[in-house]
Amino acid sequence: MAQRQPKLAGGLDTVDPVWARVRDEAAEIAAREPPLASFIFATVLNHDTLERTIAQRIADRLDHPNLPGELIAQAYDDLFEAEPHVGEAFRADIVAVAERDPATTRYVEPVLYYKGFHALQTHRLAHFLWHRGRKDFALYLQSRASSIYGVDINPATRIGRGVFIDHGTGVVIGATAVIEDDVSLLQGVTLGGTGKEKGDRHPKIRKGVLIGAGAKVLGNIEVGSCSRVAAGSVVLKPVPPNTTVAGIPARVVGKADCGDSPARSMDQFFEMPTFAGEAI
Repeated sequence: MAQRQPKLAGGLDTVDPVWARVRDEAAEIAAREPPLASFIFATVLNHDTLERTIAQRIADRLDHPNLPGELIAQAYDDLFEAEPHVGEAFRADIVAVAERDPATTRYVEPVLYYKGFHALQTHRLAHFLWHRGRKDFALYLQSRASSIYGVDINPATRIGRGVFIDHGTGVVIGATAVIEDDVSLLQGVTLGGTGKEKGDRHPKIRKGVLIGAGAKVLGNIEVGSCSRVAAGSVVLKPVPPNTTVAGIPARVVGKADCGDSPARSMDQFFEMPTFAGEAI
């Protein structure tokens, strides 16, 4: 049974099963691994909410003499006050990792260790600051996160909830890209432009999409909902919904199903047809 927890950042005294599970798993780590106890208490068990825990963990990882971690934690406080529902995105992202990554057995693992998750939550702060006119703070966070996590997300990028960035290393996402809810990206993915064009120039990734390791999606094009982009592909034209594409340049090689969307199933296998379709 979920424990009754302290108030969330939104000020609602309610049951928070994700936070309860993170705390229980953290307490088990502290008991089982005494050398990690101080780390676990400082990061998780000394905090009243999941929001504070994630803010502290990211502040610790991004801490630098040029911008101490406590100032990053204070910026998160501004975010939580202005947009209390950001905590819902934190929780959806944790559940996405746990459901889609077979190596993950506990909710506490992305909170403590996973750089793809940390990069995403750093971006949520940078995006908030960007739209509050604090662009240099946002760009600093982008730069620092790129150095620490190997994930480069422009602060202007719009990203939904339940997003899973697996491994994270080498992921690059441009300023005018859009990533909707329930999307999964693997390492080495680029959502980029095609040159020096200005304005809206980056991909729009719709709900339920899976983009495999090393894939490049370039230009102001749409990858339709519940589609799958195979590892190593280069996508230069729009991808219809419920479609699997592969190759350089990418071609339609099959269908995909929203019933168990590619992003959730993480199924990267497909039947290559005898004659591949036209390049898209």
